[in-house]
Amino acid sequence: MAFAKDEEIYGQGEAANLVYLVATGAVRTSRFMSDGRRPINDFYYPGDIFGLEAESEHTLSAEALSDSLLLVASRSALVAAGGEQALQAMLRDTMVRDLQNTREHLMLLVCKTARQRVSGFLLSLAERSSDPMIELAMGRQDMADYLGLTIETVSRMITDLQNSSLVEFRNCRHFLVCDRRALANIAAG
Repeated sequence: MAFAKDEEIYGQGEAANLVYLVATGAVRTSRFMSDGRRPINDFYYPGDIFGLEAESEHTLSAEALSDSLLLVASRSALVAAGGEQALQAMLRDTMVRDLQNTREHLMLLVCKTARQRVSGFLLSLAERSSDPMIELAMGRQDMADYLGLTIETVSRMITDLQNSSLVEFRNCRHFLVCDRRALANIAAG
């Protein structure tokens, strides 16, 4: 299935009967709060599986960050292809990965400074990319919502990292890591 930038893939509370694999593009999952806030849970890139829930409804919503192509299978098709055991193994593996990501995200939100959060986030994107010019699929607001910061703080930290010659933004969506070791040291605290 193809999704345009910012198009909803599924909504919070909708039936969770499909599983998605990102073929191209990027996806964000988030939860809409009653007061209008939208903390971002995670970002998914080519090769990542998402949407597999333990319950019958999605606890998060998912939206395309950019024009995206997703491979989609129903839970029943996965059971038919590999059996209930294979689906349970996929569910377990996905939940373990999500739990690990959630633990890391919690530590980031609780224990890290703004500079450490932004450094770690940019470094994690660089580690996923085989190209030295890293594409930033999300905007500053998405970064802020994921990192638990304001958009102004994210922009200030990016400017600080650029002024320190640790990263170089060619435009708002593409950057280079100029000093990976120093960026890793900041991210580690």
